[in-house]
Amino acid sequence: MSPNHDPFVTSFCSRREFLKTGAAVAGVALAGGPQAAGETPAPDSKGLVTQLSEHVFVYHGPINVGIIRDGDRALLIDCGDGRVAQALPGLGIKSVAQMVFTHHHRDQACGARDFADAGAKVGVPAGERALFADPASYWNNDGNLWRVYASFRPHHLTLTEPLPVDEVYVDGHEFRFGSAAIRVFDTAGHTNGAVSYAVEADGRRVVFCGDCIYDEGRVWDVHSLQQGFSQGERKIGGYHGFMGDRWRLVESLDRIRACQPQTLVPSHGHLMSDPVRAIETLAERFESCYENYVAISALRHYFPELFTGYAGRPGQMPIRPGIDPPGCLRHFGTTWMLVSQTGAALVMDVGSNNTVAQLKKMLEREEIQRVEALWVTHYHFDHTDGIPLFQQEFDVPCITDRRLADVLTNPRAWRLPCLAPEAVRVDRPLEDGQSWEWHEFKLTSYFFPGQTLYHAALLAEGEGLRMLFVGDSHTMSGIDDYCAQNRNFLGRDVGFQYCVSLVEKLQPTHIFNCHVNPAFTFTDEEIRFMRQTLDERERRFGALVPWEHANYGLDESWVRCFPYTQQARAGQRVTVDVVFTNHAATAQGSACRAILPSVWGGAATDWQGAELPAKREQGVPLTFEIPDNATAGRYVVPIDVKHGPHDLPQFTEAVVDVS
Repeated sequence: MSPNHDPFVTSFCSRREFLKTGAAVAGVALAGGPQAAGETPAPDSKGLVTQLSEHVFVYHGPINVGIIRDGDRALLIDCGDGRVAQALPGLGIKSVAQMVFTHHHRDQACGARDFADAGAKVGVPAGERALFADPASYWNNDGNLWRVYASFRPHHLTLTEPLPVDEVYVDGHEFRFGSAAIRVFDTAGHTNGAVSYAVEADGRRVVFCGDCIYDEGRVWDVHSLQQGFSQGERKIGGYHGFMGDRWRLVESLDRIRACQPQTLVPSHGHLMSDPVRAIETLAERFESCYENYVAISALRHYFPELFTGYAGRPGQMPIRPGIDPPGCLRHFGTTWMLVSQTGAALVMDVGSNNTVAQLKKMLEREEIQRVEALWVTHYHFDHTDGIPLFQQEFDVPCITDRRLADVLTNPRAWRLPCLAPEAVRVDRPLEDGQSWEWHEFKLTSYFFPGQTLYHAALLAEGEGLRMLFVGDSHTMSGIDDYCAQNRNFLGRDVGFQYCVSLVEKLQPTHIFNCHVNPAFTFTDEEIRFMRQTLDERERRFGALVPWEHANYGLDESWVRCFPYTQQARAGQRVTVDVVFTNHAATAQGSACRAILPSVWGGAATDWQGAELPAKREQGVPLTFEIPDNATAGRYVVPIDVKHGPHDLPQFTEAVVDVS
């Protein structure tokens, strides 16, 4: 594919062409009287315009943009990447007087600055004003990049450059534009501050609802719902909150339904002429998906009070009883330690400096004779924070799976939950299934993409035991997949299906979780049940999102930049690999380009493309130059993405710290 060739050129219809063909193509209402619009295939009709009434239109670009016309001027509801400007002359519109936004994500507003510079006033949800007006505060706060645990909001799709804000809107705010009366109401869920706009014009009521819903029974993605929640007096944080904001989103959808709109317009998705059915179907699918999730969730072990409503339902896997650990093991904090008959110790994970102090006391008391090796199960900081001190105190090899080693040794190149930016030295990165002898034990390293995609398991065989150390991937109640951003893939031969198959193959006598004192095992029937539940989960979540596979809606990092952050100097050429994970069952054409900061000239690089094989990951390199006069500071470089039929402006980003 030629670097300069954009294989995904979108179409644009003039108003005359629209009036000739719009009704046939998109089910539009023609000028001459308001009629109910049909369900419009917006994602497959880029550049088309749907007319909902004399003064209300929808432009179908990468997102749906609402257009309220008043003579030759317009109000836009969201604006996407700005391509809506191409459609305005055909509608007799000469200027954009006002823009209002449903929520703060970059794809909603990345083209807004040109309209604002030309005089358009900007209105945003009150709760998200700072993300529009001062995104640098978000990006310059390292707490939003590293050790992310308590909350995954604001989201990394925050704007990279500021947008001037003229008005902020709270629930119940009302205003007029031309003949249209517009009311704002809170519809949090997709983001914390999201709002919707009910537009009354020409005898019709239309609600522009952002990303509350995609179309009947579907949402744009699932990972954006990662949020802490509470039931009764028990509360959990964002890391454990898989689909945690779906309750609030359903409440928001109920508010939309109560408005009784004739048409519901999402940011991503199809226009809905039967909003009640669309919303009810989505609420039912949410419950069906979550019930499937709870059936084998480790959260039932950690937080049983949150799931009492599911306890008596059929289809919930019974929680296994615990098994006393054998005498060759010690457990403290998140550390398991295997102790040889010689007194030598193999330490697994070092979550804090207190673990190092405890090891030194054990040596002083001669409970162990020496520390000989360190094994790391995964990168989360509650398993790695003590490793720098450990490696100062104990000159022993650090061993783990090579995939995990890539993250541990270069953490600033990744953006993942609970990842500390401090590098860990790995002396022996191992291949899947690689074995070695350690005193009376045979040890085998396994790739174990369970709780995270970058996770390792260790099988220790000896003394008649087959002990499998799985990090945080299993408990007695099933699987630990409570954070979507960890990249828990669905499908046979990936994710927990891969892990469960490995457990079935290895037949361990004991399974160990770093946070749980007792050991446990799974019966053959429980393994079958987990596999069947995951098969069904793939189907249910596949119906919940509009993508070619459920994993696109679950995997926030299916397009990522590597390295995510890097240091550079003014005048230096920088290369970033845009890494695509093709979750589809067929090859997909993909392309990307970088949008340089405005202080670097604001140009876009040439498109670079590749044909991605099915179910594979592949990087596409982008290279750009930092100007000689660039000042020191942090610069965020957004990346436009095209993948199969999807046009995704500024869908991911790379961070460059110029020294």
